[in-house]
Amino acid sequence: MPEGHMLHRLANHFAEFYGGRRLRVSSPQGRFAEGAARIDGRVMAEAEAYGKHLFLGFGHGEWLRIHLGLYGALTFGDADGEYGLAMPREAVPGASRTPARDADGFFAAPPPVGAVRVRLVAADSWVDLRGPSACEVLDEAGKRAVQDRLGPDPLRADADPERAWRTVGRSRSTIAALLMRQDVIAGVGNIYRAEALFRAGVEPHRAGRDLTRAEWDALWADLTGLLEAGVECGRIVTTRPEDRGDPAADPVPREESFYVCYRTGEPCRRCGAPIRSERLAARTLYWCPGCQAR
Repeated sequence: MPEGHMLHRLANHFAEFYGGRRLRVSSPQGRFAEGAARIDGRVMAEAEAYGKHLFLGFGHGEWLRIHLGLYGALTFGDADGEYGLAMPREAVPGASRTPARDADGFFAAPPPVGAVRVRLVAADSWVDLRGPSACEVLDEAGKRAVQDRLGPDPLRADADPERAWRTVGRSRSTIAALLMRQDVIAGVGNIYRAEALFRAGVEPHRAGRDLTRAEWDALWADLTGLLEAGVECGRIVTTRPEDRGDPAADPVPREESFYVCYRTGEPCRRCGAPIRSERLAARTLYWCPGCQAR
């Protein structure tokens, strides 16, 4: 499941390339036909992310909410072909070739492939959404209701770490479990959870109420920085240069991107202890018993 950095990256991409542009909206699969008809032909005025939710605003208080879940994916395309957002084009979509357009001035997108829930088409490019766990048109009250169920998102300007601390600081649940709860802190997923706890030296099975406020503040600040870096580069990299085989590597190889995630049994990059893992709340938790002993 994409973590919060990717949803904010998507929001930035939509705002830059589709903000202020009229879009043709359809549901080739048919499951979103009614919702698509509500916003078809409208101008996408704004885009924002909250946690793992993407909101595209079409004016008149109506928003397209997308939650990708485990299997959802967005594919972008233009006259040069398809591309993903992890490593997007540097050029504006459709800029390198003259796009073919239909009679209404929209890009002549290729026939949809597979179960495309939503297709958005501009004058020079298109976007296909497949397999989301949620896709719906909401009014302002509906959007607010979704966001009110979420904890603060470290990537948003309105984020309040104090609100998350009020839950964490009183909870008997493990800090590892709390960081995965979207009603406590929105946008953090399995990788950021494990990596941030390692970087903080916090034993993941400690109860939230056993953390000090200073530990929580440091954890929040580090998560914020890691998420911001993820937005910028389009992938998760949590290792510091001095802990990699090649400190100058750019881009950082995937096998050197994490301290603990997907490294069960391998030696810790810092202390050499074998990385451990276990199932916790249907997800795999990774940690170092040497570096995270407190």
